[in-house]
Amino acid sequence: MSLFKNLSNGLVKENPVFALYLGLCSVLAVSNTISNALGMSVAVIMVLTVSNVIISALRKIIPSEIRIPVYIVVIATLVKIVEMLMQAYTPELYTALGVFIPLIVVNCIILGRAEAFASKNSVGASAIDGIGMGLGYTAGIFMLAAIRQLFATGALSLINPFNQAVIFDITIIPTQFTIPLFAQPAGAFITFAVLAALLEVYKQAGEKPAKKGA
Repeated sequence: MSLFKNLSNGLVKENPVFALYLGLCSVLAVSNTISNALGMSVAVIMVLTVSNVIISALRKIIPSEIRIPVYIVVIATLVKIVEMLMQAYTPELYTALGVFIPLIVVNCIILGRAEAFASKNSVGASAIDGIGMGLGYTAGIFMLAAIRQLFATGALSLINPFNQAVIFDITIIPTQFTIPLFAQPAGAFITFAVLAALLEVYKQAGEKPAKKGA
């Protein structure tokens, strides 16, 4: 598999959020604003990429009988480091994400890629896989957050979660036409269901010409 294909797989075909349905707990919980989505995405990409690299580097010396506990220890250590860095340097983001930072340890994307890919491939390929899956997670949570924030508040705004600087703040829908439901958990599930269905329609439409040609 080429590096480009390995990198791009996570964006559409094997998108962890809308194709594999992994990591949905954090996606649904913190996608109420684009800023929270950005902060969570950075944390997941860092943990996913570094854990893939470490596990790939150690794959030949990790006994198969205890590989899962070893993966969890590696991931938990990285998550703790990220959590401590956030608490020290980005306290606002740390407070906003709350319990979902330590819950990255049990994020199915990270453990799944460690078992399915990093434990069987080279360090370089595993790093690319981590970045690709991380970007796929980012794309998924960003789409969800943008739609929810737009319908709930009428605006698209992004505050840099690391220094609280306003990057953009654009009002699109008048306040009287906003739908507060989208800021609630029910709005997250509705938005996710619609986006997942649209992606599935897109994938099936792309497969039909191939079947006819065969």
